[in-house]
Amino acid sequence: MRIEAKKWVYFFSEGNAGMTDLLGGKGAHLAEMANVGFPVPPGFVISTEACNEYYAAGEEFPPALWDQVLEALRRMEKETGKRFGDPRNPLLVSARSGGKVSMPGMMETVLNLGLNEEPVRGLGDVTGTERFAYDPYRRFIGMFGRTVLGIDSSHFEAVLEQFKLKAGARLDADLGSEDLKAIVSESKRLVKAETGKEFPDDPLEQLRLSIEAVFESWNGRRAINYRNFHKIPHDLGTAVSIMAMVFGNMGDDSGAGVAFTRDPATGDKTLYGEYLANAQGEDVVAGIRTPQKVELLQLEMPEVYQELVDISDRLETHYRDVQDIEFTVERGKLYILQTRTAKRTAKAAVKAAVDMVKEGLITKEEALKRIEPGELLYSLFPRFDEGAKEEARSQGDLLARGLNASPGAATGKAVFDADRAEQLGSRGESIILVRPETSAEDVHGMLVAAGILTARGGVTSHAAVVARGLGKPCVAGCEELRIDLERRYLTAGGRVIEENEEISIDGSTGEVFAGRIPTIVPKLSEESDLIALLGWADEVRRLGVWANADYPSDAARALEFGAEGIGLCRTEHMFFEEERLPIVQKMILSAAEATALQNELIRLQEEKDRRGKLEERLAEVQRRYDTSAAAADYRSALAELMRFQREDFKGIFRVMAGKPVVIRLVDPPLHEFLPSYERVLVETTEFRIRGNDPVKLAESENLLRAIESMRETNPMLGLRGCRLGLMFGDIYEMQVRAILTAACGLAKEGIDVRPKIMIPLVGHPNEMRVLREKVEKVAREVEAEMGTMVDYKIGVMIELPRAALTADEIAHYAEFFSFGTNDLTQTTFGFSRDDAEGKFLLQYVERGILPENPFQVLDRDGVGRLIKVAVELGRKTRPDIELGICGEHGGDPSSIHFCHQVGLDYVSCSPFRVPIARLAAAQAALSAGEG
Repeated sequence: MRIEAKKWVYFFSEGNAGMTDLLGGKGAHLAEMANVGFPVPPGFVISTEACNEYYAAGEEFPPALWDQVLEALRRMEKETGKRFGDPRNPLLVSARSGGKVSMPGMMETVLNLGLNEEPVRGLGDVTGTERFAYDPYRRFIGMFGRTVLGIDSSHFEAVLEQFKLKAGARLDADLGSEDLKAIVSESKRLVKAETGKEFPDDPLEQLRLSIEAVFESWNGRRAINYRNFHKIPHDLGTAVSIMAMVFGNMGDDSGAGVAFTRDPATGDKTLYGEYLANAQGEDVVAGIRTPQKVELLQLEMPEVYQELVDISDRLETHYRDVQDIEFTVERGKLYILQTRTAKRTAKAAVKAAVDMVKEGLITKEEALKRIEPGELLYSLFPRFDEGAKEEARSQGDLLARGLNASPGAATGKAVFDADRAEQLGSRGESIILVRPETSAEDVHGMLVAAGILTARGGVTSHAAVVARGLGKPCVAGCEELRIDLERRYLTAGGRVIEENEEISIDGSTGEVFAGRIPTIVPKLSEESDLIALLGWADEVRRLGVWANADYPSDAARALEFGAEGIGLCRTEHMFFEEERLPIVQKMILSAAEATALQNELIRLQEEKDRRGKLEERLAEVQRRYDTSAAAADYRSALAELMRFQREDFKGIFRVMAGKPVVIRLVDPPLHEFLPSYERVLVETTEFRIRGNDPVKLAESENLLRAIESMRETNPMLGLRGCRLGLMFGDIYEMQVRAILTAACGLAKEGIDVRPKIMIPLVGHPNEMRVLREKVEKVAREVEAEMGTMVDYKIGVMIELPRAALTADEIAHYAEFFSFGTNDLTQTTFGFSRDDAEGKFLLQYVERGILPENPFQVLDRDGVGRLIKVAVELGRKTRPDIELGICGEHGGDPSSIHFCHQVGLDYVSCSPFRVPIARLAAAQAALSAGEG
């Protein structure tokens, strides 16, 4: 019985757009276009399965793959009337990569496959121009040498530049046929010198090696970096599309270009792109020559331009999304070489989606699903302050103007190579990557750069496309720049900018400035399309979206972005302000003695109530307390902080009138408000050595003793959170009094105030029981003083595994739970975040030990399971308990989906992430079939 070999190869006629898993995005869409009737050159696709099998077999072709390739090649020969490697009428092909998910420029392509000395002469005879025949030949040797043989492309570029200089040619197109022949010969000598072998002349060997090179580019460094950054799985594999070559470099009636069916920077409905006459597509994408706008094609070849417009409209209607189209014109005939969903800025994505709903092309639900929530940050990107920018212009700091390739503004140190950019960027420094043009080898530096600046290339160049995909500003084609990579400086506008000097780029205008320019953040009220989209999201979502805000200004910004409440107000942030910190420190330094006296009074009073006859002892301790300088400092510091905090809370309550405000009582250990132990130790030692200021020495020694007494081996698990409130009860009582007096005062003014008091780091129900009693006691006192009381709630921050596992018991004393997933992640994993991220956590992710950084994306299997348990237990005890999340995960789309699934009531995130959370919450509802 004959066993059929597995099918690895699919002719275009056998595929369609729904086969991206198997044929990759490029191959599936080429097949779709060919079957619908668009002018696509003949070709076939080697599947992603073949790539995965290639790796599984130790980088060997799977059985029958090569036979299927040869069979498909013969079919192409019949269809084109040409033969692969034929000396008279040669068929040339391209081998192009293409995974399921578009990864522009991250993998390899080889063009003009099938050339050697015999077919190149046949190509010249068929086309009637020897110069044309040798142009693709020299391109092929350079591309094959770099992609397949691993030779540094700069060597081939040096050969080209050498002959251009010798011939006095400004552009590649100015070289004659004899020049190109000489370049071919020199390039072959270069290959022999670099590899020790002759350049392969056998067309079939060229094809086989090229297919292997495309497969291997799937696991190239830049592809892996890109997938890591965009969270694309590493096991998808790439397909290889083999397609008959068409040539845009056959004269003035030929050319190549890239077009978008809508402007990828703004979303405007207009054909947008670039075109180069007498060029191949690689010239446009690589930025080797600065192209012209595609509209100029209307003047040079009006019929071709109109056909391109018609095809663009048909493609967008067919795919119901913005398309990125690669095209070639060969002697007046238009060919479409690729279409894919266009990478565009967040602003453009939102506008296009909203406009397509208005045009009836897609539904509101489709528009909501189409936008990546994280990209909304980019539509609210900082821009330069116009006044500061105008001042920079007037001072002569405008260095140059290039193409506004990707919007946004950035300031940083000028850095001239990707490796150094990666090194500095990974340290958190803001850098601008400056290159003549970028290539795929620069991606690792682009990923960490604040912005990208290139001297060559256009708005569809590698730099522009990658920057838009990353949401980073980019100025491309800035031809006024002269970049010296060896000596690491640039010159422009009569100025020299050395590496590490600061520059500023405006990707929206194409301007480049010397120095730093202040930035401002756009207002959501100016983004009408985004407002419309978020309005549709609000109609669909079930989850509430609140914000983390510590000041009235933060709260106001959160409201502008659509927040429905404050889910976390961290009171300790207010303590760090310059005028308050000395008061806080005075409170801390006196707290131990004052609290010890208070505790002794309480103990004696309780003992007197039981046994009597302790009046004298009580009076003595009371006298000591009343005359204690420490106790006096403690009381006065608390009173001053009470006044500050009351005004703080009034400001936030006033802004958030009618909306809930969750205020977390102080959480960090007290030593965080004091100077560092090491600094005070040095100062104390210096005072002792000098010996000329005994007063300051005594103060410094007291401070050092206080800090020493508070030092902990593991402060994260030490005296902090609710433990602080239990050991130093006056601090929490002061904060509760400030919250409630502020709320009652505003209520008397007719303002609707909804305070929620949150106790942090609870691990045992008894902690919550005691602290709830204290809160209620203060509330009764405030009510007696103010003559009124607002409706307030008391809740707990669930950030310890024990709290999650005993949530049913804790719920007896809590009316709401808020999951503090930052600390819950730390205590679940046993990680110290600051240490883990710096020492090993990122390597865990890179090595696949962890799928994601659990501080960025919620760990569903561990932390998530604890949350689910706490939700179920909490609702079992108190069915109406309110449940939310206030860690950084509250603004992460994946984590928001989880919060929807487990039934939380709201998520709380930073103000700038509120639009992201609104959209992600809507997508979660739609995914669950609730929209």
